[in-house]
Amino acid sequence: MELKDTIELMQSKDYKERFKAEYWQLKCRIEKLHGMLVKYDAGTLGFTPDCSIALLKDQLGIMRDYLYALQVRAEIEGIEL
Repeated sequence: MELKDTIELMQSKDYKERFKAEYWQLKCRIEKLHGMLVKYDAGTLGFTPDCSIALLKDQLGIMRDYLYALQVRAEIEGIEL
């Protein structure tokens, strides 16, 4: 799924649909940031980030923790992701 695929879900009046969109958006962003960091560590990233790699890795960790919180909440609330 790509970010553009979540537009309809984000506009839903049903909070469960918006919740799913938030989950999928975060998952997409995690995958992209993770991929960028892999390329950086492999020396194949085609640009130099403006901020430190340590900060980007911290951000990725926080995003993963947030994804986990969303997964637990979905399980509790019976939201199928």
